[in-house]
Amino acid sequence: MKFISTKTLATFVCAIFGMSFSLASIAADIYPNKPIRLVCPFPPGGAVDIASRAIAVELAKNLGQPVTVDNRPGAGGNIGGAEVAHAPPDGYTIMLTTSGIQAINPALYSKMPFSPSKDFAFIGTIVSMNNVLVVGVNSKIKSVPELIAMAKAAPGELNFASSGNGTSIHMSGEMFKNLAKVDLIHIPYKGSSPALTDLMGGQVMMMFDNIPASMPFIKSGKLRAIATTGAKRDPFLPDLPTMAEAGVPGYESGVWFGLVAPNGTPKEIIAKINTEMLKGLKSPDFVRKMNESGYIVSGSTPEQMVELERVEVPRWAAIVKASGAKAD
Repeated sequence: MKFISTKTLATFVCAIFGMSFSLASIAADIYPNKPIRLVCPFPPGGAVDIASRAIAVELAKNLGQPVTVDNRPGAGGNIGGAEVAHAPPDGYTIMLTTSGIQAINPALYSKMPFSPSKDFAFIGTIVSMNNVLVVGVNSKIKSVPELIAMAKAAPGELNFASSGNGTSIHMSGEMFKNLAKVDLIHIPYKGSSPALTDLMGGQVMMMFDNIPASMPFIKSGKLRAIATTGAKRDPFLPDLPTMAEAGVPGYESGVWFGLVAPNGTPKEIIAKINTEMLKGLKSPDFVRKMNESGYIVSGSTPEQMVELERVEVPRWAAIVKASGAKAD
């Protein structure tokens, strides 16, 4: 038997690594050479869908290939998330994830179909926003103190809608229940749009919705906005008090969206998407569309998105635990 020398083996290993690096570089140079699928893990019409379609337009312009939005709703974003986590890591399947999927769902669901922190390659954040407490125009609820008084007078009789278990909309309601010490019934929907339809129709009483999804109905007078959920007044609804100002001390709840790809996607491709994403976030059309709808344009590196998730996971885990909320 002929043995390979250590030096020869080392040379061979280095050659293999060099070849792999070269192939990755070549793949990045020719990427993309076919259409890209951008998975939106929520239904059409909601805040995630609006942002998905806006960034898809910019990416298509900058990358030179069609970017098609594919809605895969359900389970608080877990259905779409699982599909992308298990997709080929070639840069042709990406997703607009949310802080709810990344930081809330792992604490809310006893069994996740994927690991948001391990199964994705982070590309970067694109927008953030606050939520807004909205009610129907015929509702008797006109302020947060009135809502608290009504809820305490009739525990377990008032309800709130959400876009699904584990979403920031759901947890904003749970946070309110916990801090205001009231008993409300949670009514989950498969997305913000159907929940808003029932809210305007009087089938449900209130909702802590993402501002972009509710803004058109607030402007048209079809919904009444009561308060926003950020640490300070929202720039797009400056006349509304925050929940803390309205009588719920310590209340703060917002959401951010960012792009991810399956883990294992070449770093060169991730860097290329990030570069074109950041370019798109500066587009006047994108900025105007986002600002008109109530989004705050952010933008980050993959590393900054990783750090954001690292901070958010324990914060939301504590909120989920305090609320006692569970979803399966």
